[in-house]
Amino acid sequence: MTGTRSEQHKALLTSFLREVWSDGDIERCARYLAETYTIHHDPGDPWEGQTLDLEGFKARVAVSRAPFRDQHFRIDEIIADADKAVATWHWSATHAGDYPGFPATGKPITMSGATLYYFDDRGRITGHWQVADRLSIYQQLQHARGA
Repeated sequence: MTGTRSEQHKALLTSFLREVWSDGDIERCARYLAETYTIHHDPGDPWEGQTLDLEGFKARVAVSRAPFRDQHFRIDEIIADADKAVATWHWSATHAGDYPGFPATGKPITMSGATLYYFDDRGRITGHWQVADRLSIYQQLQHARGA
């Protein structure tokens, strides 16, 4: 990659979020991730506090995307330096599969958040620290089912 480390991190993170999380191409994980990936802080994420290998991360993506197969991350901004990058984003999806406690409704849902990603000296992502408005997902799902 050419350019500064921060520019490289921005480009890599943009591609990672598009290809892996929005498009669901979990085989692309190996292109972006270090040997292990740590979820330092992510309240509401079943994997919070865990360190995953590549196969564990792929399983996390597959399970997370299952109820929201058409999910899409719109990146609002990325700020980066030599070993980390913060992305603010909006997420949208159709609730097409069962989510714990919520049978599929077919309704669109959204949330927003900010994620700090960490990079190793090879430019691979080693983990994240995230805040996301997961409460709004539960509120939207309750409303969609008429609760």
